[in-house]
Amino acid sequence: MVSGQSAIPVIAIDGPTASGKGTVAQRVAAVLGWHYLDSGALYRLTAYAAGLDAVAFDNPARLADIAACLDIRFVDGRILLRGNDVTEAIRAEAVGEAASQVAVLPAVRAALLDRQRAFRQPPGLVADGRDMAAVVFPDAALRIFLTASAEARAMRRYKQLIEKGFSATLSTLLHDLELRDRRDTMRAHAPLVVAQGALQIDSTALDIDQTVDCVLEAWRRCRGD
Repeated sequence: MVSGQSAIPVIAIDGPTASGKGTVAQRVAAVLGWHYLDSGALYRLTAYAAGLDAVAFDNPARLADIAACLDIRFVDGRILLRGNDVTEAIRAEAVGEAASQVAVLPAVRAALLDRQRAFRQPPGLVADGRDMAAVVFPDAALRIFLTASAEARAMRRYKQLIEKGFSATLSTLLHDLELRDRRDTMRAHAPLVVAQGALQIDSTALDIDQTVDCVLEAWRRCRGD
């Protein structure tokens, strides 16, 4: 990490699929006027690019090369891969499933580590993912583990997909989500865990605004306000 970066505050929000961490992290970053890192998008982009290049998921060396050389830009809330807008395309369930498979590969995670840390810029960063506090930003000023019941998360994802015009089946989503949970928590490299000292927030009974308020209140306490 370059000199001085460690002085830039980070709020790391980890959690399982569809826990709401992305929306919460974006809202918190907007309130604080900080930068935002959606680490999951990098894995989705890697999986999507692999599909474009017809690279199999049992070829970790080639996948790591793709991850390290991703031609991506984040512009006005849109995500460009090789100059093409893929903002919506990488949110498809098939891409999410593929990203979950790619994310278990140590070579891919290593290739993306420095790219993620480069998002740490003044005045601060809110980062969401599955290993933000434990691996990517172990010195994060505030560590949050955001979760919700599997049923609540499946319903949220179902509503998101329907609103975006994608077809979806609630039972299938629940099954896939539970498979991803097992894959994320049981992988050998950087598994999804509650980082030491992390504040656990169960958002099953909370809406987005309430969850954002919980994180902001935790940050105020962290600063001693």
